[in-house]
This record gives sequence, structure tokens and C-alpha cells, in this order.
Amino acid sequence: MSHPAAGLGPDAAGGWLVIEPIVALPVMVAGALYLRGWLALRHRLPERFGAGQATAFAAGLTALLLALSAPLDLLGHRSLRAHRVQHLLLMVVAPPLLWMGAPVAPLLLGLPRRARHVVATTLAARPIRRVADIVADARVAWTAYVVAFWAWHVPALYDLALRSDAWHHVEHACFLLTGLAFWRVVIAPWPARPDWPRWAVIVYLLLAEAQATMLAAILTFSDRVIYPVYRATQAAPLEDQALAGVIMWVPGSIPFTIALLWLVVRALGPQPRLPARAAAAATTPITARHGSTATSVGHRS
Repeated sequence: MSHPAAGLGPDAAGGWLVIEPIVALPVMVAGALYLRGWLALRHRLPERFGAGQATAFAAGLTALLLALSAPLDLLGHRSLRAHRVQHLLLMVVAPPLLWMGAPVAPLLLGLPRRARHVVATTLAARPIRRVADIVADARVAWTAYVVAFWAWHVPALYDLALRSDAWHHVEHACFLLTGLAFWRVVIAPWPARPDWPRWAVIVYLLLAEAQATMLAAILTFSDRVIYPVYRATQAAPLEDQALAGVIMWVPGSIPFTIALLWLVVRALGPQPRLPARAAAAATTPITARHGSTATSVGHRS
């Protein structure tokens, strides 16, 4: 999608088109594939694929559409607080919701049989699995998330992303992809198995939240405008910057708080056990190690 320069009106922004096709089409395809696979899996594994998973995935796709909608993208060029909302949707709202839908199996099963076989075989290839294991490593995921977070908030890179369509696409891709890698460790969506104990994931979350809190404090209490690009688009750029910090500090901490409470409750509570029928079914159609899917999926309808 285009990223109009700050100060352009609705006509220059493509008539305020809410969601451009380049954004909407992939999301619609992902939604259709997920629904097709989910409809098949809810009969095989009703304990794993209920209405909650489908609702979470749909909410994640909706958050993604909202983050990349043209009006919010245009506002992000004019206001730091709007840009913060956009980045929060990409990093801490859409990724955990998408993973809560346990999307790996439904997306694969939603593909036509031949395409499913090709994709599953490719994912099971040793080089791909090695790369997947590296990306899935919690240390790598946390580091990538934090580096992307801080790097794109360096004023020079931030300004570059606002002035260049190509770099803005790269920035958004970095936020979404590192967000997905980061939250996969927290959610551990089926059929992935947690690599770390829950107490370690709690520390993992707290350390990441500390990064956001530091930047939020800088934005909120700074007595100078950190991103000069907004001087031309805001009558009170320092106030806009402080509000952006508050948005990051308060609403931005909600996903972390919910995840932390969920982990604590699960760590203190009894370990859930699936019925024998569901456990047997879970090992038959789909098997996984560190989130990668075995080729057996590609051979089943």
C-alpha cells in the first residue's frame, strides 16, 4: 500500500480507501484457508479447535487489517500517537491473537491436497527445519524483537520509514515478523511444544515489557521533540509525543499483563490432560517439533 506524505489530503491518499487490495487480499486468503482447515479439524480434534481458536484468529486478522488500513497509515504520518497505535497492533495485538488460533494445522489443511503436500514436504526439509529451529529459539526471538523495536525508533530510521514507501514496508514487516516470533514462544500454539518452563517465559515477557516501558517513559517525559518530522504536522508536537508515550505505557502494557497473568495461573494450576481419544488423534494427523509440521499432513485430506 502507498504511504502518502504528511500533509496530503484525502484525494492524494487514494480517496481514504479503508483497506487496499494488496493488504486485504492476502488476509482474505489466509482467513479462507484457515476456515476450511478449521472446519475439518474441529471434528477430528474438538478439544483443540473450538470456536475460541477461530475467533482469536479472526480477531488477529482484523487487527492486522486495522493496522495497515489507509486512514491509520496516513494518520501515522501526521501524528506520533497514531503511529504508536499502528505499531502496537502489529507487535503486541495481532501476533498473539493469530497464534492463539493455532494456525499451523488449519492453514495447511485448508490448502488443496497437492499444494498441501508440496508445502508440508518443503517445511519438513532439513535446511528449512534448521532455519525454523533457529527462528523458534526463544533467545533469538527475544533478541530480534528487541532489536527491531529499538532500531526503528532511532530518529534517523524512524524518519526514513516515514519518507520512503519501501522502508515503511520493511519497518512494518520487521514489526510483524519479530512480533510473531516473540509471541510464538509465549503462546506455544499447538502442535508446538514449549521449549522453556513457564517461569522462564514469565521472565522473558517481563524483560521485553521493560524495553517498551523505557521508551514510553522517554516519550512521555522528554522536554524536546524526538522526531522532528512531526513539527510540520502537529501544532503541539511535544504534547503529541507525550500522548504517544502514554499509549505505549498503558494500553500497550495490557497484552503483556494478560499474558503474564495467564502464565502465572497455568504455572500454579494443575496440568490439563486431554482425553485419550483426542491425544491419539493429535499424534496421527499432525506431528510437530518446535512448531514445524511433518509431511504426514500433506498426505491427508
